Amino acid sequence: MKKQAGFTLIELVMVIVILGILAAIAVPKYVDLSSDAEAAALKGMVGALSSGSAINYAHEKANGAGTAVGNCTDVASLMQGGLDAGYSITAGPVALNTEVSCVLTQTSSGNTASFSAIGV
Repeated sequence: MKKQAGFTLIELVMVIVILGILAAIAVPKYVDLSSDAEAAALKGMVGALSSGSAINYAHEKANGAGTAVGNCTDVASLMQGGLDAGYSITAGPVALNTEVSCVLTQTSSGNTASFSAIGV
């Protein structure tokens, strides 16, 4: 008789059990990444709005040619392409040469964050 080489049924079952254990440990760590991604996207958008307002204010002070910002929603027009879909800004007046806090809401998650805007 020829000697046959291969895996036994017990070896195959043990590999499947080990893979199952590894999957059970790894899946919970990666399932909740969507909320982390949404929070990071919100922080990024807040940073973009805040820096856009600051750059516009600096441009106005240096050259006298900044874009008029009289409302929190006007700050979105400072960004190339405007405000991304899925976000809304709470409207509020922005006084000339005054820093005011505006609220950005992420519509998909309902999370909010504030950013500062300076009136020009």
